[in-house]
Amino acid sequence: MSVTIRDVARVAGVSISTVSRALANPEQVAEATRHQVQETARTMGYRPNRNARALITGRTGSIGLVVPDLENPFFGSICKGVQARARAAGYAVFIADTDEDATLEDEVVRSLGKQVDGVILCSPRGSDENVAKAAEDGALIVINRTLADISSITFDNSGGARSVMRHLVALGHRRIAYAAGPLNSWSNRERALALREYTAETAGIELVEIGNFPPVFAGGVQAADLAIASGATAIVAFNDLVAAGLVDRLRHRGLSVPGDISVAGFDNVPMSALVWPNLTTVDSPRIQMGRASVDALLDTVLGRSTAPPSNLEIPVELVVRQSTGVVRRAWRIHDE
Repeated sequence: MSVTIRDVARVAGVSISTVSRALANPEQVAEATRHQVQETARTMGYRPNRNARALITGRTGSIGLVVPDLENPFFGSICKGVQARARAAGYAVFIADTDEDATLEDEVVRSLGKQVDGVILCSPRGSDENVAKAAEDGALIVINRTLADISSITFDNSGGARSVMRHLVALGHRRIAYAAGPLNSWSNRERALALREYTAETAGIELVEIGNFPPVFAGGVQAADLAIASGATAIVAFNDLVAAGLVDRLRHRGLSVPGDISVAGFDNVPMSALVWPNLTTVDSPRIQMGRASVDALLDTVLGRSTAPPSNLEIPVELVVRQSTGVVRRAWRIHDE
């Protein structure tokens, strides 16, 4: 027999209305009472009737998460963080994949927004104007991008890019290639800008931007031959998937990583420690980002915060592994 809200109220020693508020609008209940009710409900295995709660509160008890590519492990970790925090708050999560398509993204956000209490839009590929219009239709949090008048969660892309450059320069590299990601990627623009600024500030360093590539393994394979032709002794890849593709193609070209050329990526997805050589990369705490995005969205949905829209920037950290090493110049084919 299923546990009812009346059963929870009886065991917790409070009224049915108090149980309802503690579970649906916890900010309206004193902290001690809220914890008592929530713990009683958890212990008894109580599961609220979402349809009934929607009728009472006007909320669905669900949130939406829109990502550009679920096959990319970067977004899988964000999904994990979103689901964990949403589940703890009593919310279900609907996840949609837009396949890196800006037009589809706009359609999905507008459609999903009608079915949930709010939407988390991850790494949007659409224009600022389209994202802003979507935000007018309901609660929206953007992650991995900043826009005016919309709360967002981002990583310190500039700090991450600079840490990679400092590491490579310390190893003796002076001509460094950048295998960029999609043109419509905000993270790519931020990283490229930071790489250029660091190069301009540091004497004797040259940055070679070899092009924009799909943010997948095949993108790295495409980039490798151009990187070799550039004469760079190190390559910074847009993400770890591109870095892995670079390493694979360089190996097929008869070059050693890092003996002949160093490779570094971004994100520190699980596979970065599984490929050989293990990838030097910038660790982006993606699960933390997912959790923070749910907190920010529910602050809006539940009216827990009246502060104006803002951006939370999460620090990143360079993880040094075997794919980067001291520069060796003998193989270089570029005429300086």
